[in-house]
Amino acid sequence: MNCKTTTYNHLKLTAAELHNYHKDGFVVRTNVYSLIELNTLSQAIEAACVTATQSIHCGDTYYLGGNRFVDTQQCTVQFEHRAGTNTVRVIEPIHMLHSDIDALLDDPKITFPMRQLVNHDELALWTSKLNLKRANEGSAFGWHQDSPYWIHDCNHVDQLPNVMLTLDQQSTENGCFSVIRGSHAHGILASKNDGSEMAGFFTDPNAFDLTKKVDLVTSPGSLIFFNPHIVHGSNANLSEQPRRALILTYQPANHRLLKHDSIRNIKVQR
Repeated sequence: MNCKTTTYNHLKLTAAELHNYHKDGFVVRTNVYSLIELNTLSQAIEAACVTATQSIHCGDTYYLGGNRFVDTQQCTVQFEHRAGTNTVRVIEPIHMLHSDIDALLDDPKITFPMRQLVNHDELALWTSKLNLKRANEGSAFGWHQDSPYWIHDCNHVDQLPNVMLTLDQQSTENGCFSVIRGSHAHGILASKNDGSEMAGFFTDPNAFDLTKKVDLVTSPGSLIFFNPHIVHGSNANLSEQPRRALILTYQPANHRLLKHDSIRNIKVQR
């Protein structure tokens, strides 16, 4: 038992990493997953995409800001921002669509740091999301915070840290994940007020300092831990390379999922 604890303890965030997370609102660990592991996970991701798209015919379709969404029994599928396209942009939640993705939720490489960031020994999943930026067509994500989306669905929004697993190389050309350093320290910020249908989903540009922008250019298999209050976004993918990313959000145990009336507690190793 002691041997197992010692083995997993090295996966915890260091004091320096914790300091940077609390100061900056994010911390990056590069090359956490091998190319072999990523290949297996990529196959699961693509299989889940097929399952999701096959289910949209029985789902409920609606439009926000002119963009198409479909709610199925298991997930919400968002499509790219072009009229008539069938290219998937986002699937949430994604873990229910493939056993290999569901198994990833319990991986100590993710859960040990998350126990520190949630500040709770026992964890549950809040949501799982796949962002697909296909080559030459992945649209941008405007500057936003996650917490305003979630504040109406739970009373512990401060305990909903995210982790992004990069499935591909992230570069400025393919629309890498970007954050506003330190913006999490101000809590929930004002949203845009330009009269558009989607204004409330995006952060008022006057509420944060764009000079604090950090483009997180990272290698495949890296983990980006980020605070639910940090302002973040990304540019469109203008390259020949995909920029897929899996985002998992954790919470204290025994709380229900965001988009599903069930609880997915985490099997935390000791």
